[in-house]
Amino acid sequence: MFKPGKPLYLASRSPRRKKLLEQIGLTFSSFSVDHDEVVEENETPENAVIRLSEEKMEMAFANVEEGILVTADTIVVLNNEIIGKPADKKEAFKILRNLSGNTHFVFTGFCIADKVSGKKVSDYVKTAVTFRHLSDDEIDDYIEGGSPMDKAGAYGIQDDFGAVFVKSIEGCYYNVVGLPLAQFYLKLKEFTGNC
Repeated sequence: MFKPGKPLYLASRSPRRKKLLEQIGLTFSSFSVDHDEVVEENETPENAVIRLSEEKMEMAFANVEEGILVTADTIVVLNNEIIGKPADKKEAFKILRNLSGNTHFVFTGFCIADKVSGKKVSDYVKTAVTFRHLSDDEIDDYIEGGSPMDKAGAYGIQDDFGAVFVKSIEGCYYNVVGLPLAQFYLKLKEFTGNC
């Protein structure tokens, strides 16, 4: 099993990202950073997820003395409009209604950095996700379960009921969950000189 050779930290409050790192056998500590995830006007999704993950990294650096840190950010794009996390149930319904029967894109950017050397690498992955047509009752039931509220695009592909919303995906499944595992793993190995 690959080991980065230094303490590894995940600066994220996402339980899904924690599970993904555990899934590939990494040993790490985690903490969250309180960052306002605002996309700038006319900013491309690619630039937004990289910038936001790098801004989170700047904040994360204050929490450790040494080691390798990981941050990430995920956004959903439908018809060139960036969709964040819903503010309330009404917004969650509107988001899911708009995604219903359409193809949207999930962008996840991540940043890997060494606290001591300051060395840093960032990357992103884009995945196309097509939803089947959803009934209002299905959307209401999903929202009542509380699942959409902490997720970009108001759904989780890995969720109990959210999984049946997805008709097809093109690209990395794990990117939609919150971290593109294959790309992240390769970048981490390269970053630590273990390629």
